Amino acid sequence: MHLSDFDYELPEERIAQTPVEPRNASRLMVLDPRRETIEHHHFYDLKNFLSAGDTLIFNDTRVMPARLIGHRERTGGKVEIFLLRRLDGNRWEALAKPGKKALPGNVIQFGEQLSCVVKDRTDFGGRIVEFSYEGIFEEILDRLGETPLPPYIHEKLEDRERYQTVYSREEGSAAAPTAGLHFTKEQMRELSEMGVNLGFVTLHVGLGTFRPVQTEEIEEHEMHSEYYSISEETAELIRRTKAAGHRVIAVGTTSIRTLESAATGKNEIAGKSGFTDIFIYPGYEFKIVDAIITNFHLPKSTLIMLISAFAGREFVLRAYRLAVEMKYRFFSFGDAMLLTCRKGTQEERL
Repeated sequence: MHLSDFDYELPEERIAQTPVEPRNASRLMVLDPRRETIEHHHFYDLKNFLSAGDTLIFNDTRVMPARLIGHRERTGGKVEIFLLRRLDGNRWEALAKPGKKALPGNVIQFGEQLSCVVKDRTDFGGRIVEFSYEGIFEEILDRLGETPLPPYIHEKLEDRERYQTVYSREEGSAAAPTAGLHFTKEQMRELSEMGVNLGFVTLHVGLGTFRPVQTEEIEEHEMHSEYYSISEETAELIRRTKAAGHRVIAVGTTSIRTLESAATGKNEIAGKSGFTDIFIYPGYEFKIVDAIITNFHLPKSTLIMLISAFAGREFVLRAYRLAVEMKYRFFSFGDAMLLTCRKGTQEERL
């Protein structure tokens, strides 16, 4: 398939710059891929589309203060280091801007207590850096680092917690799993009380999720690997949900990638952890996920390709064009989409 097959026109004013309050006051577009119907609601209406016995799967990763601003030791030139993931000890994979000021051997200072030396380049244009510091690294990073907002957000975020989900707990992401930003603790409690199961997995969002596709033939794109983990407890919850004929609903594309990476067969999943570079695009056969809660994604991104694999490319692009026309808010702080049972799911239960 061609990269241009996943393009659409998006006016800049449709890109949400700030989150809505409360979190679940955002709009919710509900898509049924089997009937190709589109409805318009609000996120607080989500309970109307869930049933007792359904299982929501959340990614509980927490965003690191991953953006560090430093200066080269010798020249004083400004360098931004964007942490992606810890490799081992004090070595991290990172992005550097500008790259020409972060060549192997360069030392970058972030203050009196923290510095790093650039050790190597990566295959994806990043850097391997090794930190030196006095004290506890996590405390220094929390003090000196900034929450890394996507480049299309130009407004300053006053409350850093607004770019975290209310259930985040496993720190390690370079970006938020933004579909989960819509949930409030009260809404999650309400869903649990009506019999909806809440399960948690972890995928630390890194370069693999937001790296742009640069090949015209999408099949040639290589995903960067990201760490994921699913407990045996969550795997068993999913197996019970499937056996009872209920739905597994993934909250966000990172939850989808985690579930499909841990799948061992149709409706079968194992508790496991490791690294995944799974790339889901049209033609992929879903093994675990029955429905999806997600945001509206960038044109030509791997995320819109994933959603197109679930609901059909033409139907998804039609919904996106309608969302633009109806002034939905797009991307990280934007509105949400619920894609109900994919084609064949209901029939498979009967």
